[in-house]
Order: sequence, then structure tokens, then C-alpha cells
Amino acid sequence: MVIRLSAMGDIAMTVHVIAALVQQYPELKITVLTRAFFKPLFSQFSNVSIFEVDVKGRHNGFLGIYRIFKELNTLKIDAIADLHNVLRSKILKIFFIPIGIPFVQIYKGRAEKAALTRAKAKIFKALKPTHQRYADVFKTLGYPLNLTTDLILPKRELSINTAKLRDKLAAKKIVGVAPFAAFDGKMYPIDLMEKVLKYLTESGKFHILLFGGGNKEQLVLEQLQNKFINTTSVVNKYTFSEELALISNLDLMLAMDSGNAHLAALFGVPTVTLWGITHPYAGFYPFGQPIENALLADREQFPLVPTSVYGNKMPNGYGKAMRTIRPQDVVAKIKAILKVS
Repeated sequence: MVIRLSAMGDIAMTVHVIAALVQQYPELKITVLTRAFFKPLFSQFSNVSIFEVDVKGRHNGFLGIYRIFKELNTLKIDAIADLHNVLRSKILKIFFIPIGIPFVQIYKGRAEKAALTRAKAKIFKALKPTHQRYADVFKTLGYPLNLTTDLILPKRELSINTAKLRDKLAAKKIVGVAPFAAFDGKMYPIDLMEKVLKYLTESGKFHILLFGGGNKEQLVLEQLQNKFINTTSVVNKYTFSEELALISNLDLMLAMDSGNAHLAALFGVPTVTLWGITHPYAGFYPFGQPIENALLADREQFPLVPTSVYGNKMPNGYGKAMRTIRPQDVVAKIKAILKVS
């Protein structure tokens, strides 16, 4: 059993590792304990099933976790890989260890991440990628993994609805743009993003598909759709499965340090990422993507970058860090990758 409950980007990063597990140990049957929404991420694996956790309902609280244990205990699990290592999974461990089931938890490297992100005596060096930290859990269980780029997933078949959209845009390069992130310090300022969109859309060579979620994001993206030609918001128009298929068929994804970057990387879609107060050194860079596809805030002007691992700590003035990434550099990177003059 594999445990990883949230968030989107972290769940997406487990997929390459599970792909390696499936490929290199085909005799295994794998159960992923996660939320129902994430089920489509694992649909391509025939020997992977999903145990859906209802954290707000029947599996809420201590009694809910005990209920998870009782339900899981009927599956005859041989070993547990905890890729989350949070309070909920630690309580589960208390139930499983006495019955002799190996239960290995991810080592998150909190001390070295603290050293990378602290203001004083910062140790600025690249840390172990999260994908490798996941793989280390399986190695401890006796399943060493080789994380190679041949773990990229194939394009998914489009539904009738998404195929109509793709066919309509066939003459242009289709670029996905996911301008949102969980924290403001990880988001490219909207006025600068508009400059990127203006060039790309008015050139006539690109069509932009805008990705996001939630009512507030939907409103912003619809406003962008109405402001620029060759721009379509896909928010709340398709199921998550359909969005994944659409992402797999993009020519390129432009995203923040966020979940959409990892979703695109699953399918080997060239992914340009913009980094503000976070940094690839923390270990959350999209799998298999060239590091030169990352455009970073200027550390000479903002030497405390990264100020946190997740972007939730922003010193005074650091809200402007993203502004050191020039729109013309974003456009130039996209053109270079797609070989558009």
C-alpha cells in the first residue's frame, strides 16, 4: 500500500515513482490510499487500485483513521510505503506495526530544508529531489527503483469534447498556461502575465489554454479569455480526466511552482516554470524537465530566496521577486523550446 493524500503536485510526483514500481516489479499489486479526486492520475496502471479516503466524512478524526485501518486490514497488505508522513498516517502506523506489517515513512529532510530557506547562515545547495525521497521509501521496503526518463507516460486519448477543441486549434502551437499557485509569492504578477499572453496570442502562432480551479480563478481566467484573442479558459468545462488528457496533448505548459507543472511533466510535455520566493533546489522540480526551462527570480536582488519550501513565508518586499523575471524572457524561452521564429 502507498499512502499520499495531498496536494495535487505531490500526488502527481508519486506517479512517476509508481510507474517505476509497476515497470520494474510487475508482480506487485499496488493500492494507493488517496482522495477520490486523484484517481484519474493512476488510471493507466492495470495493477494499481485506489483506496478512496473520505477525510471530511467517514474517515475523519481518530475514529475515522481506525476505520481506515479496519477496512485496509481486509486487503491482506504485505507492506506500507508512507509517502506523506503526516499525523493521519502516523496514527495508522500505530495500528499496523503491532500486527507485523512493515511500515516505512518518507524522510522529508526538514533540517536541510530549514538550512536552505533560513535568512541567516543559509546553506544554498540543491537538495535530494522529492521523487528520489519517494523512491528511497520503496528501497527500504526491498524494492530499489531506477528513476529514468523512460517513465514518461504516453499521451491520453481525448474525449469527444476535448478532441473537438484540439482539432479546432490544429494549425497553432497549443500552450497551456496555469498562472495560479497556492501562495502569492509563487505567482507571476497578472500584469506581467498579460504581456506574455498579448505577445503569444497576437503573433497568430499560438493558442492559449488557461488552467486553474475554483470560482475566483475561473473569473480571472474568463476575463483573460475575453481580453485576448486565441485564448480559451478550460476551467470547469471538463472533468479532471479530460483535463489530464488535454494537458498530455499540449505542445508546452507554462506554470508556476505548482501542481500543473507536475501534471504536464507526467506526459513529457515541455514545461516552463516560473519561480519567485521558492527554488528548484528544495527538490520539487518537475520530473524529467531540463533545468534551463526554469526561470528564476534574481537572487542578487532577493538573496533570501528561497524563503520557504512551499512559498508560504514572504519577507517584506519579496512580493516583487517575481517581477525580476521579464515577460520577454518568458516569451523567448517558449519560442526557443517550440522552435518558433
